[in-house]
Amino acid sequence: MEGMLKPGSFKDKTIIITGGGTGLGRSMGKYLLELGANLVITSRKKEVLDKAAADLERETGGKVLAVACDVRKYEEIQNVINETENRFGKIDAVLNNAAGNFISPTERLSHRAFDIVVDIVLKGTYYTTLAAGKNWIAKKQPGIFLNIVTTYAWTGSGYVVPSACAKAGVLALTRSLAVEWAKYKIRSNAIAPGPFPTEGAWSRLLPGELVKKFDPAQRIPLGRVGEHQELANLAAYLLSDYSAYVNGEVITIDGGEWLKNGGEFSHLEMVPNEMWDMLEKMRGK
Repeated sequence: MEGMLKPGSFKDKTIIITGGGTGLGRSMGKYLLELGANLVITSRKKEVLDKAAADLERETGGKVLAVACDVRKYEEIQNVINETENRFGKIDAVLNNAAGNFISPTERLSHRAFDIVVDIVLKGTYYTTLAAGKNWIAKKQPGIFLNIVTTYAWTGSGYVVPSACAKAGVLALTRSLAVEWAKYKIRSNAIAPGPFPTEGAWSRLLPGELVKKFDPAQRIPLGRVGEHQELANLAAYLLSDYSAYVNGEVITIDGGEWLKNGGEFSHLEMVPNEMWDMLEKMRGK
């Protein structure tokens, strides 16, 4: 549960993390700061970002730039790149972490709900990747992409179909550009995390008694969920020069969960219709 890389591994490196103000994005960013990186965090909520930036600078002594950005809007991503270069001079890596999800029977979703998830996860990732990649290629600068996917990107999973579609697209993007852009010294890799609980995340997806029944540790051969530092260690390795020969890879870190269970949410077949009715009312249209 300790930091894996030696101090100063990211000295003078600048990393952009989408969705970097909360949850796993924040945890990965904090470790990169501890290793000497300059950090840029983005999300739509400026007040959340500003607080996270101030807290991270206080906790690590590092430098954090917070830029509000909706990854579904290409011009806002370009602004993040401009702001980052104005502050830190260059960009060394991008961690595509921003995501959204609904847990629901697919026939209960509106097309707008489907669009929200796919637009954030897939469009947001390829917009960010395209903007950063064009910038690196134009400047003949090497770069690294690290994308956060899921194990159901390759198995599929019921009850999270928009997310499964979007994450599968991100995985294809990762592997495709690993080949196409290697000639520009741009690497692309992905991480497929299992359960790494963040404050409020599971309760937002599964409110009430359902969250107690859905104990992810029971589905994992190792009998526990992940610690944030474990994910941060893997992310830092893949964003570092130590992984210079790793390209086009997706690394699963889930304690063996997907091998045991396949589709992450398929067991929600057991949820009765009455509970879906309740969840739908709580989520709204």
